[in-house]
Amino acid sequence: MTIPRSHVLLEANYRQLLDNPPNVAVLPWGATEAHNYHLPHGTDVYEAQTLAEHAAGEAAKRGAKAVVLPTIPFGNDAQQLDQVATISIGTATATAILGDVVHSLQKQNIDKLVILNGHGGNEFKPLVRDLQARTGMFILVVSFWQLAPDIINEIFAAPGNGPGDHAGELETSLMMHLRPDLVAMDQAGPGATNDFALKTTRQPGVWTPRPWSKTHPDTGAGDPRKATAEKGKRCFEAMSEKVAELLVDVSKATKGELPYL
Repeated sequence: MTIPRSHVLLEANYRQLLDNPPNVAVLPWGATEAHNYHLPHGTDVYEAQTLAEHAAGEAAKRGAKAVVLPTIPFGNDAQQLDQVATISIGTATATAILGDVVHSLQKQNIDKLVILNGHGGNEFKPLVRDLQARTGMFILVVSFWQLAPDIINEIFAAPGNGPGDHAGELETSLMMHLRPDLVAMDQAGPGATNDFALKTTRQPGVWTPRPWSKTHPDTGAGDPRKATAEKGKRCFEAMSEKVAELLVDVSKATKGELPYL
């Protein structure tokens, strides 16, 4: 018989949660959007959810009391709404969702929240600054693809390629490890990028949203064709370990230990 995982809220039963109440919640937050021609629209959701569950399980073995909340499947995809079945939510919606999650957790005396972000278009800093100041909830944001940079650079060191920032070698490798049944490599485009024609807009310190379908014709950013499941496994394990270490620290932290005040 399969025993429900007490660190995964969708599986845990009330008896488990009463016997071992969590003191930190993990909120995976993805997006629903095109990922080149070969990865599923739910790539960011699969990655964030699986990583959160695995890391929380490892952290539990080390004494952490973390629980993984259901994944938010929608992110800010305003520049991709011309792509079939892309779903985007605005900042006001994200603020409302996050605010209600925080309110609910605080009612149960959980005052630590880790947002595991799976989508580069999600911008949480202003939301967290406002919400933390207003509620006192301790909130951390973790963008998993930025974890373990040394190992990631080692894995994806092919000259002229690199991991890519959307459906490239890194994400494709992760999905080949996590959900190979959903990866259609024979359909993959090259993930080429069209640079902005205005050169002054390409310099450091200048930013504007990318008109995605024009700058990324196959919706990918980074060549996925050197991806392998083995690279994905190494990458996943490295990132998961980083998240697990964080959850252990946060779970065991006491009030007054910076930045937990």
